[in-house]
Order: sequence, then structure tokens, then C-alpha cells
Amino acid sequence: MPAPSALPRPRPSQTKIVATLGPASSSPGVIRRLIAAGVDVFRINTAHGNRQEHGERLEAIRAASRDEGQPVGVLVDLAGPKIRLGELPGGEFQCLPGAEVRFVRGRASSEPGELTTTYATLIDELQVGDRVMLADGTVSLQVEQLGANEARCQVVQPGLIRSRQGVNLPGVKLSVPALDEADRGHAEWAARNGVDFVGLSFVRSPNEVRELKWLLESHGSDAQVIAKIEKPEALANLDAIVEAADGVMVARGDLGVEIDIARVAAAQKQIIAACNRFRRPVIIATQMLDSMQHSRLPTRAEVTDVANAILDGADACMLSGETAIGQFPVEAVEMMHRIALATEPEYRERPPLPGPALDAEGVDPITEATAYSAGRLAERLDAKTVVVATSTGETALSLSKYRNFVPTVGASDSEATLRRMCLYWGVIPVAGAPTADSAALLRFVLDRGRAAGHLEPGDRIVLLTGSDVTGKTHNMIQVHEVGPRSRQQ
Repeated sequence: MPAPSALPRPRPSQTKIVATLGPASSSPGVIRRLIAAGVDVFRINTAHGNRQEHGERLEAIRAASRDEGQPVGVLVDLAGPKIRLGELPGGEFQCLPGAEVRFVRGRASSEPGELTTTYATLIDELQVGDRVMLADGTVSLQVEQLGANEARCQVVQPGLIRSRQGVNLPGVKLSVPALDEADRGHAEWAARNGVDFVGLSFVRSPNEVRELKWLLESHGSDAQVIAKIEKPEALANLDAIVEAADGVMVARGDLGVEIDIARVAAAQKQIIAACNRFRRPVIIATQMLDSMQHSRLPTRAEVTDVANAILDGADACMLSGETAIGQFPVEAVEMMHRIALATEPEYRERPPLPGPALDAEGVDPITEATAYSAGRLAERLDAKTVVVATSTGETALSLSKYRNFVPTVGASDSEATLRRMCLYWGVIPVAGAPTADSAALLRFVLDRGRAAGHLEPGDRIVLLTGSDVTGKTHNMIQVHEVGPRSRQQ
């Protein structure tokens, strides 16, 4: 990626935006407009489309990033072991209150009221009393009787179901692996193509996260694993999963079916709090501005939902159908950005920051303490910017998690690290900076900042780097006050 002639304009909002690509947004022109509107990370959903389409979208993102001179991350989302209905006679079936329906083996039904699924061992793993949720939870069944080749269920919540719709089994212990063969193929493709993040669906244990990490590493990839929390088992093992993952997505679609929908808001807060404790970025997803698929304006409830996610401490908010298939993909991104701008001043009035998390997993305690101190110092001095030179992005993430409202520039000579920092709250990734020499880095910031009109005499810059003595540890804070140009040359 070519070095920009000047530092990018300070990001007007701190919260990052993830946008799903689809038929409405995959053209190069729309992708560039989405980046200009505020997209930081693009999501490629492998549950839809084929490998050729995924490759074309990835190349379009990379090309737009180069054209705009701006790092942009890519998240490849694995579909996971999603169970779906088989083919229904006529394509649909009306489940009436109190009626009996039967799950049978096979992939296609032969008569009304007879259901099949893509999960071959479903009948073997169901028990009497289990709930079966269909059509995104709008239809509910209860298992009443089991036989060798069928499970008889009573309709508890009636409604219309269609072929290939999703099946959720809240509380049912399934033997299906988190990574099936299709997911492994998509993960290997992501590894070969330098994808930045890989989303793991329906996580139940930290071992599943470690399995995907091993698979990616075995193919030479350092892509970060985003664990999607959408199962009751994930909530039960939340801390261990968050600790094992590189980031987390609150996937409220399936989560709201797998647990009592009334608990979703409380679960969201619980997950965000765990991610902030373990210094992991967290994405809030599903139906955030859903009505904007067909409307230029969201509902008041949707605006409040996005705002509350930001107030809870989310690093990023995600758009799904709004940008993938909606009529107003760019407007949806612009609206999410507007909501962040309106909400973040309220978030700024938070209680005092906690002390540094010296025992945070995967973070050097010296780096953690120094990052905390640099952020507090920048706020007290009303600094114009904090600049951190980082090879992996970990120090930038530490700064991000302390939620300092001083613009943070993440400088790195690694394109992968620059794209990774696109997910970190409040961090502006900047390419082309000389990160090995703190004096050269300071000159770079001064020259580019002045050229862009961001820095004036009297402004203060806080520089976070490492000394040669400790190697990769960030242990040095410098404060520089911008003087007249003649004194700086």
C-alpha cells in the first residue's frame, strides 16, 4: 500500500463499522463509497455465494483499499454447523397450534407435516421435552415421542415454515463439530489469501477456537479468530472462549433463538464486559439497522440499539442485510456513523478508567502499564494525538481498550497489522511510518500532520515506543510540543 502524502484526517467517530458484502454492495464503485462513508472492515459471509464470488469480493476490497490509500480489514465468516430443514412438499408448510409434525430421516419430505433436516443424526440426539425452533425462532415445537426413525413433535408456537430454513435446538447437546469440511475449505482459502479475521460460528468451547487457530497457522496464516457467541454453551464457557479467541462477535440472530429472547440484552452486556476484561475487540451484530434494507431512515428503536451497544463498550457495530442486499447500503453506513458521533460524547462521561490489567492474557505487563499511562497522560495534557509504533497491533489494542478520547494513530510497517487495527476502537492505522526510529517517527508525524493541517504550534503529541533494551516491549513515553516550523526543521 503506498504511503499517503499526509496523515489521514482524524477519525470523527471512535466506533468501528463492519459491513457485509453481497449483491447490493460488491461492485468496486460501491465498495469505495462504503469506505468513504466509514467502513473499517468488510465481512464476506461464506454461507452465501461461492468461492469465485468470495475471491472477486476480496480482490475488489483490496483494490479499493489501495486506490483510497486506506487500510481496510476483511472478515471471512464461516457458516458453521447450521442445521436447516430439507425440502418441503410445495416449498412451505403451515404449522397449526397444537398440531403434530414429525421429523424423519432423509433430505426431502414426501407428505405435509413430515419434516427432514440437513443433520443426519438429529433423531438420535433429540430427547422427549426438547424444544425445536424453526424459521428464526418464529415457530416452536416440543418433542413428544421418539421412535427409531422419527421424532413426533407438537406445535407450541404456530407459523409458516419454508424449505431450507434454519433449525435451532436450544439446550440440545449436539455431536456436530464446530468445523465441518466446508468450513475447513473456506478457512484454508482465507489463510491462503491473507484474510485478516476468520469468524467461527456456533462456538461452544475454547478448544474449537484453538482448533481453527491451529488450522490457520498450519497454512501459514496469522489471521485472527473471531468467536461468535450464539449458543447457551458459549455463555456458560464465556471467559474461556474470550481468552482463547482474538476477538468476539455477539451474533444476536441465533443467540436470540438459542436463549430466551428476553435475555439477549443482558447477555450482550455480559459478553462486552468479558471482552473488555480480556482486552479483546467485540463486534455487535444482527438487525442493528434492519429496516434500512427498505427504508432510508431507521426506526427509533434501531437507533437506540446502536447507541446502547456503543455505551456498553462495543468496539464495532456490524451491518448484515442492510449492506449485503438492502436498497440503501451506503446510507446505512452513513447512519451508523451519525449515531456513533451523537452517542460517543455521552460515553466519554464514564467513570474514571480502571488501572492497567497487568494480568491480561497475551499482553506484556510493562506494555499494558505504559499504554495505560500514555493514554491518561494524553488526556490530562489535552494532547492532539497519541502515536504508537507497533509490529503486531497489541499495544494499539491496549490503548484502545482504555477508551481515551485522544485520537490514536497506529503506525506499523506490516500491512497485516494495519488492517488488524481497523477493528480496534479509536485507532487510526497509518501506513508508511518509520517505526524503528522514534525520532524519525516523530518527524513523520510532524511533517504529515502539518501538511494535512492537523497540527499547529502548541499542540502536544504523545509518542509510545520501545527502547532497544527491552526488545518488543513498549516501555517509553515521549511528549512533544509542536513549535514554529523554523524550529522543527
